[in-house]
Amino acid sequence: MGFEMFSAAAIVAVLLTPLYLIYRRHTAKKPVKTRLIMQIIAFFGVGAALVGLNMTGAFAAGEETAGALGGVTDVSFGMIAAALATGLSGIGGGIAVSASASAALGALSENEKMFGKALIFVGLAEGIALYGMIISFMILSRF
Repeated sequence: MGFEMFSAAAIVAVLLTPLYLIYRRHTAKKPVKTRLIMQIIAFFGVGAALVGLNMTGAFAAGEETAGALGGVTDVSFGMIAAALATGLSGIGGGIAVSASASAALGALSENEKMFGKALIFVGLAEGIALYGMIISFMILSRF
């Protein structure tokens, strides 16, 4: 129970510390893109370290946890894969929609007859997020 609480607290601290520093403007000298990349690297680094620490207990335990690596089972890897599929496709879809929608609005201001063609491109960008959700449903249906 103690390790799970420590893991959750560490991940929350890694997520909130850069946001607090941005709020307090201690890191205002660095560009926003650099701060975001640093936060992503720190989050995944701490997450990988915590998973690694959790797995070392399973290897030390021996045959007792042969099917599960210290609590990390196939189901948990499936949940992580589904979350990554949904999250990353949502981020990619958001980026694609922001680019295509702004271009579509620019084209509509020039020529109002372009509405149908512009809507198709925005809809294709929305499809990226839907494909990620479909894949995550397929992953979750196996468990």
